[in-house]
Amino acid sequence: MTTLEGIIAYPITPFTTGDDASIDTVALASLVDRLVCDGVHAVAPLGSTGESAYLTDEEFFTVLDTTIGAAAGRVPVVAGVSDLTTANTVRRARRAQAAGASAVMVLPVSYWKLSEREITAHFAAVGAAIDIPMMAYNNPATSGIDMSPELLVSMFEEIDNLTMVKESTGDLSRMQRIIELTGGRLPVYNGSNPLVFEALKAGAAGWCTALPCLRPQPCLDLYEAVRSGELDRAQEQYNQLQPLLEFIVAGGLPTTIKAGLDILGTNMGVPRAPLLPLDSENRAILTQMLSLV
Repeated sequence: MTTLEGIIAYPITPFTTGDDASIDTVALASLVDRLVCDGVHAVAPLGSTGESAYLTDEEFFTVLDTTIGAAAGRVPVVAGVSDLTTANTVRRARRAQAAGASAVMVLPVSYWKLSEREITAHFAAVGAAIDIPMMAYNNPATSGIDMSPELLVSMFEEIDNLTMVKESTGDLSRMQRIIELTGGRLPVYNGSNPLVFEALKAGAAGWCTALPCLRPQPCLDLYEAVRSGELDRAQEQYNQLQPLLEFIVAGGLPTTIKAGLDILGTNMGVPRAPLLPLDSENRAILTQMLSLV
């Protein structure tokens, strides 16, 4: 089973320009290669940052294949495979495994509010369809479904290849509760950017973040400082990053990360409608923030 720790980087999905905008595979491969060369510990395409909800099936698989090809086995690739239906989530998970993904990430998404029984059945079906590990992703702000620590631990005990949790509610007590209930057997990864310092101190196995697309080294430095027990240095690093972390979350990750890349000289296209590019006022703010980090 794949085990992960450290900085798990979330690449954006670059689009070509024009009315017939498509996946810019050259730009995506270049971004993934840069992230790997910069030293991130894993890459996770097709999450919220990657605008997975706005991709066709063909585009989804193009991003998957391009990312795995660019990573070239140098770091694990954790592929988001979430969809509204269990059947299509299973199909995507099987395709990710066949393409060479190291693990899949599943965010339960549904028009109807799902019961715990339905959530468990959904994860069990995906787990039974693949042999690679599965990360349960809890982000009610985007999915509309909240999984309690107790439910996540219950599924961990019942589903053999559900081996990781990404917790993005920003509630540190949830992460601590999962660690407590499992004695640390279930790794939890922080998905709330502004919470990262406290989460790593509390025992998070890693940090899932899009920030390495813009500023990889400060992310790595913060992780290594906490890991080595240099908490004063880690606090200083976090204090420097905090305004930028809060900004990219508040402005929407696809929008702010693409704007940031453009500011830094790499055009990755604009977000797909209904998302819009960053407005001029906030672009000026982001430009100033990037000059300070």
